[in-house]
Amino acid sequence: MALSMETQLQSIFEDVVKTEMIEEAFAGMFMDTPEDERTKLISCLGAFRQYWGTLPQESHDQCVQWIVRFTHSQHSPKRISFLYDCLAMAVETSLLPPRMVCVALISSDSLEWERSQLWALTFKLIRKIIGGVDYKGVRDLLKAVLDKIQSIPTTVSSAVVQQLLVAREVVEYILDRNACLLPAYFAITEIRKLYPEGQLSHWLLGSLISDFVDSFRPTSRINSICGRCSLLPVVNNSGAICNSWKLDPNTLRFPLRGMLPYDKDLFEPQTGLLRYVLEQPYSREMVCNMLGLNKQHKQRCPVLEEQLVDLVVYAMERSETEEHFDADVGGTSQLLWQHLSSQLIFFVLFQFASFPHMVLSLHQKLAGRGLIKGRDHLMWVLLQFISGSIQKNALADFLPVMKLFDLLYPEKECIPVPDINKPQSTHSFAMTCIWIHLNRKAQNDNSKLQIPIPHSLKLHHEFLQQSLRNKSLGMLDYKIALLCNAYSTNSECFTLPMGVLVETIYGNGSMRINLPGTNCTASGSVSPLPMNLLDSLTVHAKMSLIHSIATRVIKLAHAKSSIALAPALVETYSRLLVYMEIESLGIKGFISQLLPNVFKSHAWGILHTLLEMFSYRMHHIQPHYRVQLLSHLHSLAAVPQTNQNQLHLCVESTALRLITALGSSEVQPQFTRFLNDPKTVLSAESEELNRALILTLARATHITDFFTGSDSIQGTWCKDILQTIMTFTPHNWASHTLSCFPAPLQAFFKQNNVPQESRFNLKKNVEEEYRKWKSMSNENDIITHFSLQGSPPLFLCLLWKMLLETDHINQIGFRDGKPQLKVLERIGARALVAHVRTFADFLVYEFSTSAGGQQLNKCIEILNDMVWKYNIVTLDRLILCLAMRSHEGNEAQVCYFIIQLLLLKPNDFRNRVNDFVKENAPEHWLQNDWHSKHMSYHKKYPEKLYFEGLADQVNPPMQHTSQYLPIYFGNVCLRFLPVFDIVIHRFLELIPVSKSLETLLDHLGGLYKFHDRPVTYLYNTLHYYERHLRERTSLKRKLVHAIMSSLKDNRTPGWCLSETYIKFGMSAREDNVWIPDDTYYCKLIGRLVDTMAGKSPGPFPNCDWRFNEFPNPAAHALHVTCVELMALTVPGKDVGNALLNVVLRSQPLVPRENITAWMNAIGLVITALPEPYWIVLHDRIVSVMGSPTLTTETAWAGCPFALLDFTACHQSYSEMNCSYVLALAHAVWHHSSIGQLSLIPKFLSETLKPVVQTEFQLLYVYHLVGPFLQRFQQERTRCMLEIGVAFYEMLQAVDQHSQHLHFMDPICDFLYHIKYMYTGDSVKEQVEKIIMTLRPAMKLRLRFITHSSKIETSSAAPPSSSSTTTTTSSSSAQPPTSSISVSSPSSTQHTPMSVG
Repeated sequence: MALSMETQLQSIFEDVVKTEMIEEAFAGMFMDTPEDERTKLISCLGAFRQYWGTLPQESHDQCVQWIVRFTHSQHSPKRISFLYDCLAMAVETSLLPPRMVCVALISSDSLEWERSQLWALTFKLIRKIIGGVDYKGVRDLLKAVLDKIQSIPTTVSSAVVQQLLVAREVVEYILDRNACLLPAYFAITEIRKLYPEGQLSHWLLGSLISDFVDSFRPTSRINSICGRCSLLPVVNNSGAICNSWKLDPNTLRFPLRGMLPYDKDLFEPQTGLLRYVLEQPYSREMVCNMLGLNKQHKQRCPVLEEQLVDLVVYAMERSETEEHFDADVGGTSQLLWQHLSSQLIFFVLFQFASFPHMVLSLHQKLAGRGLIKGRDHLMWVLLQFISGSIQKNALADFLPVMKLFDLLYPEKECIPVPDINKPQSTHSFAMTCIWIHLNRKAQNDNSKLQIPIPHSLKLHHEFLQQSLRNKSLGMLDYKIALLCNAYSTNSECFTLPMGVLVETIYGNGSMRINLPGTNCTASGSVSPLPMNLLDSLTVHAKMSLIHSIATRVIKLAHAKSSIALAPALVETYSRLLVYMEIESLGIKGFISQLLPNVFKSHAWGILHTLLEMFSYRMHHIQPHYRVQLLSHLHSLAAVPQTNQNQLHLCVESTALRLITALGSSEVQPQFTRFLNDPKTVLSAESEELNRALILTLARATHITDFFTGSDSIQGTWCKDILQTIMTFTPHNWASHTLSCFPAPLQAFFKQNNVPQESRFNLKKNVEEEYRKWKSMSNENDIITHFSLQGSPPLFLCLLWKMLLETDHINQIGFRDGKPQLKVLERIGARALVAHVRTFADFLVYEFSTSAGGQQLNKCIEILNDMVWKYNIVTLDRLILCLAMRSHEGNEAQVCYFIIQLLLLKPNDFRNRVNDFVKENAPEHWLQNDWHSKHMSYHKKYPEKLYFEGLADQVNPPMQHTSQYLPIYFGNVCLRFLPVFDIVIHRFLELIPVSKSLETLLDHLGGLYKFHDRPVTYLYNTLHYYERHLRERTSLKRKLVHAIMSSLKDNRTPGWCLSETYIKFGMSAREDNVWIPDDTYYCKLIGRLVDTMAGKSPGPFPNCDWRFNEFPNPAAHALHVTCVELMALTVPGKDVGNALLNVVLRSQPLVPRENITAWMNAIGLVITALPEPYWIVLHDRIVSVMGSPTLTTETAWAGCPFALLDFTACHQSYSEMNCSYVLALAHAVWHHSSIGQLSLIPKFLSETLKPVVQTEFQLLYVYHLVGPFLQRFQQERTRCMLEIGVAFYEMLQAVDQHSQHLHFMDPICDFLYHIKYMYTGDSVKEQVEKIIMTLRPAMKLRLRFITHSSKIETSSAAPPSSSSTTTTTSSSSAQPPTSSISVSSPSSTQHTPMSVG
């Protein structure tokens, strides 16, 4: 019968520890000789070895645990000591694995601090054998030892302290850098889990732990961005959507990598950053992005809620101090309240913030403050939400508002009724309106919570009730708004005031007015509701109004009404769409419900109206809605019913505007949504639209530096888009245009070259067709032949020939012009575009070969007649086709010459532009007479879109029967603007036509007064064509001057360019170039600093950001600053250096205490400029690397980390150039796009690596690049791996050049951080070869990276878990997710963060 394991082990070990009776009687008086002791040990071990050999593998753990239990059950220290000696010898002779023994010892329940002798003996044994444990086992043991130490109470007898301290010696040995039992990085992870930031370690460990933690502070600094807590983004700027600004949604802390002792400020909640972003108009998307909030998942975010409350308190404080606080004045705090209202509704609506919690918090923070000047505005903000949501929520959610009322309205007497002729009166009535809504809800719910009207509000309440009884409400005051706001949840009372508003804009049934074009009439109301009135309506009232309008439009679309919508309705609807608070019924309903419904009903007039609204009246529409509309338009273009001149023109014009208006940072995120089906956002037949998209793509990838460092589009998001375009509309680009494209796009079009039809063949085909035309006598045959589908698109060329030869279109034999008209009508609007394209090429051929002089004049006269006299083709379409052709050399110049002649030589277009610019203003939201000006312009210059001029030539003249679609806003000038944008760009590409461009700008530049985004257009143009414009300073100046001066009458002075630039830069002469001094650059950057700091009054005039080109003051300030800098006649390199000098030189205008804000502004500006401007930073870094500070270590031996700690140096006035450059580089790179950052690996390997020879230089490079590894890992993993290898190569160079290495530990800690947080084993092969060449001490420290552990050579898995790419964000307060297991499986890859 087999004996149990316990029995057998007992017989082995009891034998050696048993004592004779006499020994027990005289305890302590008998001693074994060392020989006897050794004999006993050997015999015991021999017996155990024999037994161990028979044990199956799975019983080994159990066996060792029994031995430990048996040992711990002994009471004699001598016996325990003997048994421990047995274990030690078993380990030394490789009988027992040391890790197993250590784990069994430390996990024993009997190991308690009270048994001090057992404690001391146990830890002595562990200290003796732990050197043989593999590094992951040591990590687990460290955790277990620290846990055991934690069990010791704070007060113990001094008699046992000496024995307890043996445990400390074990910890000390594990943490000993020279013993190198495990990567110190593992140890710091365990220590920081047990003792997070701010928590002291156990008293037994003394300063051991704090000293060890402090040894990691240099590594933390290497991974920290200098002054990170002071860096701020520009909301809606391209850099703002990257990972740099993410915060933890529970704590508002930065997501720091690794359990490192980062500086205290990095562990603080970043309330300042979130508050700043929340203050900016149009920032809600960025807030959601920063906090990882998803609209689909309703999740309350208390930190966001708290910041919204603080922002309201701040607005109350601002209202208290602002002198004239009135809506008509539009003070800073007025704009703030308007914005706050929008933010609150959004975040509460999506349940990211709780309304009752916020109100109670507000009450708490305002109590005792005496802030009452802004109380009406606060109640107005609360009313917005209450009126819209009280019907769907419990009354109890809204009652805390009454607590606020008691606090803010302490009056005992009645508050007088304000002047209701002022829009501000609606705010004064807000509290009364809230009470009415609460009372109504209580009545509907039969609730006992009804509150009597507070005495102070009685006069307001009586006024409202009295107004309600008055059935004839006028539009001259704000009574209607007050009633709508008070009774929007009471349908009986609400119908009257809302009915008046609706009737005002619908027009009464009988009155009709004419619209431009023939046979087009509309309902008679022409004056829209003013913005002041709409601003005075609550969100709930606005939603009712917009719902009523949308319902009416859909109803009219179904009814196929022949009467067009009233101009007042269309303009009012446009104005309502500007309110982000009503997005679901506003722009979302417009795109996803109204448009599809109208299209389904084939209500082409209404469809035309909606597209006109989108083209000329919409502001700040989110990019996904714009791209969705573009997709709609492309599918619309394929429908047969849209193949009519006016609608086709409108669809193409709107699509062109949408494409060219896409922001550079919007292109990639939006188009990557369509990668599975790129056809939906591309035109199947319009070459011009697809070319415009390619130009937008080229501009966007250039400005965002998307292709930096790559030479092919393979594997990028735009490959499928380009290939689909080339399938739909194959085409080439002229070499002068192609040379401006980013290199990968150039390569793509060179590979996909499309054969072009020769000009000679085109001429021959036209002659052939013309002969046929002249030889045919039957009118029907002519019409059939020339309008046959699939026949060559040469008909416009034939009309040109007829006019050239006969001067009149109807003087060819017996013909009267009728066949020409019939052919054009049969061809149809869609197919006619191909004819215009061919005609454009034919024109270039004709003008190239014309004799000049008289012949040329005749040619241009005929061309002009085709546009203005015969109305065969519209000017904007013809110019667009000409500008988009791909002529080379001389022919390109001829093409641009034709464009110039067409636009300027005859007066037709110039007169139209001059009159339109003179008579109209772009601020449509402030006007109530747009319609009358629009009509008088169209009467003077009627749009003729159906070949009317040609019909007039028919003998007898044909009747104009075409039904015009309603035109509310558009005309040839406004349609030409996006085409003019393209024309300017084409002219810039070809140097010989520079003078022509200047002439065009002189005559037509005034049109930019009506451009949606004039500054953005200038910014894009100067950025994209920087290389082309470097030497053409006068043209650059002319472009800036033309666009800016067009706006001078409609903008407040100082809105854009600085006074200094206007004085010296605009009027500079070629022979006397103005070179700005340091003061100029300081003032320019200071302007941005003040804007971002919210200085009041700000550097720029206040404006209504809802109708501004930019969404907020900082975005405006950044763009105008960049435009001005790019407009300077100074080379980009010099401007870049001057910007760096603003903080790198001592400047009297730059305050020391605010230096990081200035660095932040420089970072924002310089990264928004083209490469020559920001690449100079690399030169500064190289210069610092070669400075004596870093090349000779003697002067600074022992304190490189103090030298590179910018904040501490700056505060103690001991900063040096190297720390300034470091901080500035961090500010610049923090704001950089990933494209700009992707130049860093090349910079490291080609420029810095050859010069790095000292430890200081190496540490400087680590400090520079270390903080950006996290971003590389998230956005460009390839770059991260290249940098990882470069770091080791530099270390190798330093190792070879340096006699002593003083900072091996921080260097190794940083390299382990990179391995476990970022690269894992991805660079193992390259790195191993380098490590093997390093000095022994360094090699020893890095042996866990090369997996050459003395004990464990094959399995070198890092912390448990398995993938390099997994990113677990963690800060010190949030330990890594993996727990440390005693036996973690080996794996080939290292997981970031799971040091487990």
